[in-house]
Amino acid sequence: MENRLDGKVALVTGSSRGIGRAIAEQLADLGAKVVINYSGSSQKAYEAVEGIKKNGGDAVAIQADISQVSQIINLFEETLQAFGKINILVNNAGLMINKPLSEATEEDFDKQFAVNAKGTFFACQQALKNMETEGRIVNISTSVIGQMFPSYSMYAGTKGAVEQFTRHLAKEFGPKGITINAIAPGPVNTELFNVGKSEQQIEGMKKMNAFGRLGETDDIANVVSFLVSEQAQWVTGQTIRVNGGFI
Repeated sequence: MENRLDGKVALVTGSSRGIGRAIAEQLADLGAKVVINYSGSSQKAYEAVEGIKKNGGDAVAIQADISQVSQIINLFEETLQAFGKINILVNNAGLMINKPLSEATEEDFDKQFAVNAKGTFFACQQALKNMETEGRIVNISTSVIGQMFPSYSMYAGTKGAVEQFTRHLAKEFGPKGITINAIAPGPVNTELFNVGKSEQQIEGMKKMNAFGRLGETDDIANVVSFLVSEQAQWVTGQTIRVNGGFI
């Protein structure tokens, strides 16, 4: 049975491309009105909006850098101005800076934690203030947490924080009937994933899961669509590894 989202409003951060865009497009296909949030990729954001509208959906693009709390507040305010309510929040916006410990800088650390951890935390805070009862929040973690990849320590650290936010905030959102969960994708075939990787590296990643392929953006969006549906009302505070057996 299809989990329709007619009448719902979904805010998906970092959704101008890649996994975020696939999530936004699928939620729109299920009937939700969607906010495409972007930081710098305005052209891709408006392309996503036009694509959703051509398919019969409704969407707007709103710029906000989620590393800045003031801009997160504005993002929620503009979402409410556009659609009048918020039922679904997907904290997808993220940044990956991979460096060996010996090369990492304070700027690298602060920038990555500001987007991945701080941005997710304060977007959740705004959701608590502004979201309709019986709402849904999905945070994006990573299956890298379960591996021990050299140079991924900062990135994995930010996502470890996201998973702990998800667990501990569940009981703060519970009284409003809002669920909050995280998904942890493995390697996914996106433009950003493929940049800077050799064919050998990519083939090696494929062999690390049970199916011998990279994940596709719809593999991730499918699980998000379930978690934001009515059928997932008894799932909260959980992290689901969506990785084809990567770990």
